[in-house]
Amino acid sequence: MLPFEKTLVWFRRDLRAYDHAALHHALTQSRQVYCVFIFDRAILDSLPKYDRRVEFIHASLLELSQTLQSLGGGLIVRHAWAEQAIPELAAELGVAAVFTNHDYEPQAIERDARVATALQASGRVLHTFKDQVIFEKDEVLSQAEKPFSVFTPYKNAWLKKLHAGPDSAYLSPYEIDAHRAHFAPLPANSNAILSLQELGFEKTNLSELNIPTGMQGGQVLLDDFAERMKNYDHARDFPAIKGPSYLSVHLRFGTISIRALARHALDAMRMGTGSSGAAVWLSELVWRDFYFMILSHHPHVIHRSFKPDYDAIIWESGEHAQHLFQSWCDGKTGYPLVDAAMAQLNQTGYMHNRLRMVTASFLIKDLGIDWRWGERYFADKLNDFDLAANNGGWQWASSSGCDAQPYFRIFNPITQSEKFDPDGKFIRRYLPQLKDLSNKHIHAPWRLAAMELKMAGIELGENYPNPIIQHEEARARTLQRYAVVKKVATHD
Repeated sequence: MLPFEKTLVWFRRDLRAYDHAALHHALTQSRQVYCVFIFDRAILDSLPKYDRRVEFIHASLLELSQTLQSLGGGLIVRHAWAEQAIPELAAELGVAAVFTNHDYEPQAIERDARVATALQASGRVLHTFKDQVIFEKDEVLSQAEKPFSVFTPYKNAWLKKLHAGPDSAYLSPYEIDAHRAHFAPLPANSNAILSLQELGFEKTNLSELNIPTGMQGGQVLLDDFAERMKNYDHARDFPAIKGPSYLSVHLRFGTISIRALARHALDAMRMGTGSSGAAVWLSELVWRDFYFMILSHHPHVIHRSFKPDYDAIIWESGEHAQHLFQSWCDGKTGYPLVDAAMAQLNQTGYMHNRLRMVTASFLIKDLGIDWRWGERYFADKLNDFDLAANNGGWQWASSSGCDAQPYFRIFNPITQSEKFDPDGKFIRRYLPQLKDLSNKHIHAPWRLAAMELKMAGIELGENYPNPIIQHEEARARTLQRYAVVKKVATHD
């Protein structure tokens, strides 16, 4: 006898019909399982009408709906306030429980608590499950049974826990297909999935960017990366070459399983060939768990520094700060690598990981702008925006976060450019006006004489800006700015 006659699975950031914790548990515990996705107006109403993430979700839902239908079920899709729509739909369908996967962001936790309360008022329950991480919350603790705040010991404990037993204990996929008989068909009154336009959005350049969507898109990228994983440890730092996996947006929306990715990394490590690349990639997946854990234990980081003393820093303000910030947003700082990276973000919604560090460091430690300004801009622009990772990355760059770079570590945008884009290929891709500069001079055009610039078709201040600051002077100001936390940072 199954515990439930009818249940409802609420899809959120887990848009796949395989290896899905909530869906698996619903199918194994109830005779009939309905599935729903809510285009949540609490989130969507504040977004611009051109948003690649909404288009990515929409395309992924079309595939998810078809896949669920092939399994004997279907996907109910509504455009509403989720915290109202879920209890209403549960009552409409007569389900006894709603199954969904954990969301670790504070606003989502509050929303889920309200949904649980509303369901409980009508005699129903909300069940949630771990799905988007390998280890969550209190699953990896120090020997003193406390959460870690430094990555390396966390990673060592993470790996130790993973290897303490068979991988299957944590990495086995949740079976779906074997339980397909328990899918409930779409209710007769279900409408077709609304178009982007009906949702209040327009098509973007997503297809022109060749960003594959949905479960199939995630698998295509994984298959491609599997051949390159062995080179990841060194290729990942060079934005002009195909080094990253490009799977971050699929992880963000759950069109691929984190367990599948971890298994791929471990399998490659065991095979030996190229194991260093696979090990570094696995470390990146561990970083992801780490930041989710930090957010769970320290939700204040979304508003304040992880290290409270760093909130004593006095950042630039007023019109001057606004001008500096806008120049950074627009990719008009006069530093080619920074400007090319911002152009990549603004045009594609993606930014190479090395460049995320470079641009963040430049905004904070060259321009003296509060890291929260940059964090918000990335949140608006990134296809793969994830609160935990975005916040963790920005606090790392500002030295205010857990296990952050030291306050006196200040990236030099010129040497970073010379080291990681030595031939200027990435710069030329996004700043074509600099294409005729030599590999030597493309990293700092202002160092050339006016005649040499003219021969390359460049007029500083006209078709490419002069540097808005001088790095060495900015570095000195930053060290003064951080003097308020110097004593604290020295003893961290």
